[in-house]
Amino acid sequence: MNDWKERIKERFKANCRFDFPAKDITTYRIGGPVDALVYPENREDMKWLVKFVSAGKMPFFVLGSGSNVLVGDKGIRGVVALTGKMDQLEVSGSAVKAMSGAKWDKLVQVSAENGLTGLEKTSGIPGSVGGSVVMNAGAFGQETFDRLVSFEALDEKGNLLVLKKTDVKYSYRKVEGIRGLIIISAAFEFEKGDKSAVLAARKEALKKRMETQPLDSASAGSVFKRPQGDYASRLIDACGLKGLTIGGAQVSAKHAGFIINLGNASASDIYKLIRKVKTEVKIKTGVELELEQILVGDF
Repeated sequence: MNDWKERIKERFKANCRFDFPAKDITTYRIGGPVDALVYPENREDMKWLVKFVSAGKMPFFVLGSGSNVLVGDKGIRGVVALTGKMDQLEVSGSAVKAMSGAKWDKLVQVSAENGLTGLEKTSGIPGSVGGSVVMNAGAFGQETFDRLVSFEALDEKGNLLVLKKTDVKYSYRKVEGIRGLIIISAAFEFEKGDKSAVLAARKEALKKRMETQPLDSASAGSVFKRPQGDYASRLIDACGLKGLTIGGAQVSAKHAGFIINLGNASASDIYKLIRKVKTEVKIKTGVELELEQILVGDF
C-alpha cells in the first residue's frame, strides 16, 4: 500500500476504501475505480482531509449523493470524499441548519413536516444539501437560494469560511465565486405555513416527478440546463431524439431531458449520447444546450 494510502487508513480506519468502483456510489451506476474513497463524519475529518490532499498536491473531489455526475470509465485518481455521514439536520423555529451530506429531500421533508414553506416544490431532488448549494438546485419554480441564508465552507487550505447568500452571485443553476470551496453546512430560513397545505404541495411535487420522470431507471437527473425561454426536453423531443440509443445509454422515452442507463451502459456511451444530442439540437434549432451534469475523470 502506498504511504499516502496508509496515512488515510490510519486516520479514517473503516471509513475509507481503496480502488472502489464509482458505479456503486453514483446514480448513473457507472464509473471506474476511485483510488481512495473517504467518508468524513464531521468538520474536523473534512478539514484534516483537505489539508492532507493540499499538502500532497493530490487530486481531490467531493461527492454527495452521486447524482448529477458522470464518472469516466477509468475512474477517479486521487481522493474522493463522500459526505453521506455528515447528514445532521437541526430545526429551530423557522430556521433549519443542515450538514452538507444530508439528503436534499430529507431537508425538504423535515421542513414540510414542521409547516415550513418555501422549498416543498423541490421535493424529490436526488442530491445532497452540499451539491444543491453548489449548483443552486431547484424544480418547479423554487430553488435552493430562495431560502438559503448562509453556508459554511472550507477553502483549499482547510480554513473554515462562513458566507452569506449576499456574499456570492447566483442565478439559475449557477453560483459564482465558490469554485474550490468544500461546502460543510447550510442554513435556511423559511416562512411559517399551514402544515397540511405544505405537505400537500410536497406530495403533488413527488407525484409529478413520478408521473413524468424515469425514476425507475438509473440516471443522474436532468442532463442539460434549461435554455432561455424554453426547455431542453422540449427541444430534444422536437428533434425526434426521444429513445435514441448508443450502446447501453438511451434518451429517456418518458422524459427527453434525461439519459438513462439501460443496465450495461459505459460512461463512454453516456458521453457519446450527450454529444450527439447537443449536436443534433444545435443543427436543427440553433440552440446550444449547456450541460448541467458534471463530468469527472477522463472523456
